Amino acid sequence: MSETIENEQFVELNYKVVDVKTGDVLVTIDYPLGYVHGVNDVLSEQVTKELAGKKVGDIIEVPIDTKQLYGDRDESLVFTDRIENVPEDYREIGMTITMENEKGEPKSFIVTRFDDETLTVDGNNPLCGRDVVFSLEVLSIREATDEEVDLGGAVGANPNLDEILSQ
Repeated sequence: MSETIENEQFVELNYKVVDVKTGDVLVTIDYPLGYVHGVNDVLSEQVTKELAGKKVGDIIEVPIDTKQLYGDRDESLVFTDRIENVPEDYREIGMTITMENEKGEPKSFIVTRFDDETLTVDGNNPLCGRDVVFSLEVLSIREATDEEVDLGGAVGANPNLDEILSQ
């Protein structure tokens, strides 16, 4: 059994997204991400190239182009309203509020600040406009089973990093 990441091996990773400027961890996971190297496209080609040949305990850091993922920051998606116009249930930093436009299309907004007079929500992705890196730690490497190779990952799992990164 190889001790380095090669094609058709099952790999488990922990990862986090870190703001380069502040060092703050913006996104982290509570469970390992498992995938079959060279088979599953859950990770970008840039990331899998960086992981090839790595060992358990190795950490890689890959810059994320947030402009490519989310576009430019759009200040027209930031709204401030008088606090009395906002139900008390929404008066919490980080609360997600889903609203619909005139076409009935849903859009999520996050409460970014409030005080005694106003509340501000932002419809931009929280990573939008930030300089961030994707930091991945290799937790385990083993030969993948035939079923895992066919599925591209753990049996019964369906990881989706786009969903995680869009939070």
